[in-house]
Amino acid sequence: MASRRLALNLNQALRSRAALKSISPITRGFATPIHQGINTESTTLSNGLTIATEHSPWAQTSTVGVWIDAGSRAETDKTNGTAHFLEHLAFKGTSNRTQQQLELEIENMGGHLNAYTSRENTVYYAKSFNSDVPATVNILSDILQNSKLEPHAIERERDVILREQEEVDKQLEEVVFDHLHATAFQGQPLGRTILGPKENIASIQRDDLVGYIKKNYTADRMVLVGAGGVPHKQLVELAEKHFSNIPTEPSTSAAAHSAAAQKQTPDFIGSEVRIRDDTIPTANIAIAVEGVSWKDDDYFTALVTQAIVGNWDRAMGNSPYLGSKLSTFIHENKLANSFMSFSTSYSDTGLWGIYLVTENKTQIDDLVHFTLREWSRLSYNVTEAETERAKAQLKASILLSLDGTTAVAEDIGRQIVTTGRRMNPEEVERVVGSISEKDVMAFARRKLWDQDVAVSAVGSIEGLLDYNRIRNDMSRNA
Repeated sequence: MASRRLALNLNQALRSRAALKSISPITRGFATPIHQGINTESTTLSNGLTIATEHSPWAQTSTVGVWIDAGSRAETDKTNGTAHFLEHLAFKGTSNRTQQQLELEIENMGGHLNAYTSRENTVYYAKSFNSDVPATVNILSDILQNSKLEPHAIERERDVILREQEEVDKQLEEVVFDHLHATAFQGQPLGRTILGPKENIASIQRDDLVGYIKKNYTADRMVLVGAGGVPHKQLVELAEKHFSNIPTEPSTSAAAHSAAAQKQTPDFIGSEVRIRDDTIPTANIAIAVEGVSWKDDDYFTALVTQAIVGNWDRAMGNSPYLGSKLSTFIHENKLANSFMSFSTSYSDTGLWGIYLVTENKTQIDDLVHFTLREWSRLSYNVTEAETERAKAQLKASILLSLDGTTAVAEDIGRQIVTTGRRMNPEEVERVVGSISEKDVMAFARRKLWDQDVAVSAVGSIEGLLDYNRIRNDMSRNA
């Protein structure tokens, strides 16, 4: 199943563990923490493939996966949907294993094999006992280099993907965010959907899939990640055995040109898309400004600012979440069912905004107006208390998101394939801890105050303000 939206990735930190020094029954003392030496190690092979690991000696299982710097953004209008289609075919048989053999091999070792596609990455990963890591690496390399992509499998998966698209189209949040990307980055690769249009899904052929592999599945765009009980040295040896023959560059100049085009920074376009459907009982609205990339110096400041705006859902009960001024106001005035602020980052750009859901159709204008007035407040009146609260929430989210070897592997893979390195917990703690209310206000003045917005709205949206009215609210003091 594809990962449809990179809504809010907070996976930026490592876990640490303290051990207690034994206490003599005769002489008592304080427990002494001992650093276990958990670090991210990385090695690059001669063909450009990077191996990155976080070894936890006490772990009995490991997650091993390949993160590829290519997703739907690496496609063209004609081939949009190919990356996701290819992910579906990955487990349908190779030149060395039939689909049945592949499934039995994984089941017999008690392992778990999965894959997903995003706008910028394709990921294949497996979780297994440490003793089975060599077998899982063998399987991953076989899938990536020897998939048969048989015509009958392609036709079967074509129907599966079309049904998947029908299900996704029923999820309003996914629909709204796809349209948000389409209007904010219109006519550009980042604006396309991950699954692709129906006509592409119906027409993609084996040559399209093979062409995508040749252009994008190159060693210099891959990171082999291990998290858990697998030692770094072992994974490097396995990589040299199974991945050393993967080519470093695309086989043609056209492919190189395609890869270069993918890396062009997209233009953010202030614009809107509205799909009115009064049979939908709610108005579902996303509003965003141009956000920050993973590498941006303001990455964490954007997350702290987003946390100040907060999230809220009336299902939480009668008490609003008092940490967010916006949630208190919306709750007291019954303006919305829920809202979710977001800071979505990509390799060179991002979207920072809010997703609003309301069945109060007569006060949509108030909902949008007071939401954007809160954005404006961030430019000149942010307190130390709300900044510290947002920072604490961010740190907790970062640490809690790294629960298990798969989450750690995801964090390593995403960071290294995107930025070339992984931040350690001390760095994250230092950067987040140093952010002040002045930094938040400076960020808001640069990125929010009087900036163009992209708007995506679906459902009962007759009461939504005219675009120019919405845009004018980006510079209000009251």
